[in-house]
Amino acid sequence: MSDLVARTGRHQQRYEEGYRLIAGCIPFRFRDMEQNGDDTSEKIVEVLMINSTSGPGLLFPKGGWENDETVKEAAVREAIEEAGVRGDIVHFLGYYPFKSKTLQDEFSPEGLCRAAMFALFVKEELDCWPEQSRRKRSWLTIPEAIECCRHPWMRKVLEEGFSKWHEDGMVSTINNNDD
Repeated sequence: MSDLVARTGRHQQRYEEGYRLIAGCIPFRFRDMEQNGDDTSEKIVEVLMINSTSGPGLLFPKGGWENDETVKEAAVREAIEEAGVRGDIVHFLGYYPFKSKTLQDEFSPEGLCRAAMFALFVKEELDCWPEQSRRKRSWLTIPEAIECCRHPWMRKVLEEGFSKWHEDGMVSTINNNDD
């Protein structure tokens, strides 16, 4: 995959019951935080958000799930195209319906979308990626990300899906995926 090019167009898009099917992820990493000058450190979770190309606020990488890929492959592809990161999908966060003003078409005239969202553990930040001229990356703590999130449905993914999974012991999930 040396030539990274963003996929465009809708001829490969998946639809189901009037919904355009979307795949996306919350890219994340751990940052060590020193504790009161002693030798212990706590791991802080940071999530990666990108700017919206259609207005203020930040969002997570997401886009159409296409016919020639699995939903996980689509989420990984979107992370590379929009945010310029590679990593491992470590957890399915859920399905989140939303309505899009910009994604109305003949198959979904009301712009109904259903996003399958995943947690993606970032292992590499690319220097060059397909949408780098249109996107800026921002690493944020979860509270900062909740504050900056452009779309209510993405805030819900972060608060209900990602944060709940994080509190329930995500580290063990990631460690078990390193096989």
